[in-house]
Amino acid sequence: MGITSDRVVGSAYGRGQPEPDNELTRVGPGTPMGELLRRAWQPVGLTPEPGSPPRAIRILGEDLVLYCDGAGRPGLVEPRCAHRGTTLYYGKVEDDGIRCCYHGWKFATADGRCIDAPMEPEATMANIRRTVVQPWYPCLDYHGLTFAWMGPPELRPPFPTWDVLEAPSENPDRPDAILADATGYGLGGGTVLGCNWLQVFENVMDPYHVFVLHSTFSVQQFSDAMAVLPTVEWANTDTGVLTYQDRTLDDGSTYRRITECFLPNARIVPNVGAGTPGEGYRSGGALGFVVPIDDTSTTMYSLLRCQTDDDGVAVFPPRATWNGRSWDELTEAEHQAMPGDHEAQVGQGPIAIHATEHLGHTDRGVQMVRRRLRQLLRALDAGEPLGGLASGLATVSSVAGNELHPPGRLPDPPGAF
Repeated sequence: MGITSDRVVGSAYGRGQPEPDNELTRVGPGTPMGELLRRAWQPVGLTPEPGSPPRAIRILGEDLVLYCDGAGRPGLVEPRCAHRGTTLYYGKVEDDGIRCCYHGWKFATADGRCIDAPMEPEATMANIRRTVVQPWYPCLDYHGLTFAWMGPPELRPPFPTWDVLEAPSENPDRPDAILADATGYGLGGGTVLGCNWLQVFENVMDPYHVFVLHSTFSVQQFSDAMAVLPTVEWANTDTGVLTYQDRTLDDGSTYRRITECFLPNARIVPNVGAGTPGEGYRSGGALGFVVPIDDTSTTMYSLLRCQTDDDGVAVFPPRATWNGRSWDELTEAEHQAMPGDHEAQVGQGPIAIHATEHLGHTDRGVQMVRRRLRQLLRALDAGEPLGGLASGLATVSSVAGNELHPPGRLPDPPGAF
């Protein structure tokens, strides 16, 4: 019997592998998305203690050195010393800059200029001070996170504040605390995910996965209220995309959860412990930035608005647990039996291949995020004004949060444009 060349529909044989969507996923200098991400202030790490040793970091495909000088000003520089190229990771942090370990040249935190070269005669020192600059990025501290402007210097906007962090506490007798977090809160396990940033970021506009992945597939990972199947809608906003999910509880009340993303890469996800003792239903306080380390690794830096205990100590918000144990305490067999966000997102591959997807109605939020990002890329390419966090906003407003409404008293949802 001869061998036919006709393929059986659906057979994996000979299927090939399309290329990733490079426009949305590549983040290095000069790439479309890399340039868009550089048009917004990006968090690069917890602000170091003044005078502490330099810290090596990687963000948007660039290797850099982060430090905080003795005056409390964060600095972010190219690792290779402008003098002879050794790394400033081994440098010494001083009151006004960072000094190289090789020949002692010191570069100012304020503008990267060489302000001291102790082995050089004064005849050459004047020229060095005038002409030698260590490549640097402007940065500042905001509630314990260092944010950097990595875009064109002439386009640097004022740093925006966030109303969710600056609003007065609901209980003035027990003021909220703001925690800067670099432990990957919201990533679903670990501080770094081995996958592209977009498959992490767009997950926030996919609320249906909460009912499957986090509630019914293996074990209930969040609160009882979160385990109810919601009705879901999405809406565009001036700064990004939001989704609101309405869950009807046993007593007839409605639990409305509003999650919001701010383009290109910030998000506010309400507390996953909604309705549990001590958590209740309140405004979203977990501002997270999905930060690309490079094309195939991602981390998250967060500013968490937390309640405080009787001693004024911040109470860290709840994280998903599996049989009472955290993600990093589980064996590989347990990860397979009880997968979470980490497994689902890294499981899409180092860079998800959009061309092989088959999207449905439940993926509408993901489609909206991708569409809005492409619109921003078109505007960037055309030299037109940008939206989202790249628009130069002085204050970023949010409606995210967990709300509980009595039967028959559900307000209109947030509007769209």
